[in-house]
Amino acid sequence: MRSILLKNYGGAFAAQVADVATPVAGAGQVLVRVGAAGINALDWKIRDGLVRDAFPLQLPTVLGIEVAGVVAAVGQGATRWQVGDRVMGPLGGLGAYAEFVAVDETRLARTPAGLGDVAAAALPVAALAAWQSLNLLGPVGPGSRVLVHGAGGALGGFAVQFAHQAGAFVVGTASGDDVDHVRSLGADQVVDYRSGRFEDVVADIDLVLAYVGGDVIDRSWKVLKPTGAMVGTASPEILARTPAGRAGHWFVMQPDAARLEQLAADVAAGALKSRVGAVVGFEEIPAAIERSRVGPHAGKVVADFTR
Repeated sequence: MRSILLKNYGGAFAAQVADVATPVAGAGQVLVRVGAAGINALDWKIRDGLVRDAFPLQLPTVLGIEVAGVVAAVGQGATRWQVGDRVMGPLGGLGAYAEFVAVDETRLARTPAGLGDVAAAALPVAALAAWQSLNLLGPVGPGSRVLVHGAGGALGGFAVQFAHQAGAFVVGTASGDDVDHVRSLGADQVVDYRSGRFEDVVADIDLVLAYVGGDVIDRSWKVLKPTGAMVGTASPEILARTPAGRAGHWFVMQPDAARLEQLAADVAAGALKSRVGAVVGFEEIPAAIERSRVGPHAGKVVADFTR
């Protein structure tokens, strides 16, 4: 089968289209024929070896961490799904950029009838990570002040909506082109990071969601209340960059099929907005991974395996 294979850590050309053996569904697994897969910033960080300590791998390996598709075979002892069921989910590992992938059946959620594979593949990582990171330290509610960095992206867009729905005062940072979009998601204040510094106009924040890295982490301590906390997803280095006496947390998403199924139903019903910024074909995946390294993209980038 076709795959996007990483043979050795490297740069833009390390991930290549290659043929590999089709996997077999093991005990408790199902084999999914992949219809679409979401592209994530973690892809290039894995490709370049930047997170090899946090996520050790045995190379070569097939990249990709989230899928939507159809169950093609059921492994021994797997009872939740049947051949032909439409499913979606985070893998909890790698292998999404291939025509077939074997997945633990408990990681998968049913794809709502109103969502195609491309729309479904945009949800698992972004929606779950936004929900879990927002609520990592306890429920957010009325009176809370939340700052979302990267609010124009897929992850940040969901976090803005969840915080708004919980009744929090929501501040988002985004580029000029995305300011109106972020405001439409429920942000009470949006800072265009291209024209100003958020720390000059934002203060008294209870929770910073740092979905981007760089000096944003260091600058964000200034806007946090003394009792506030920062949750980072862009790099585990947030732990080393947390000043003494402050609360900084490195977040890693956990699969949650029940929660994903509810969030997907909300998207299908129009109660939650999901933004697909670009759709690429299978052989364009390596180039799309590199573009995600070079700069942020408005919304989610999804690979459509039928293209």
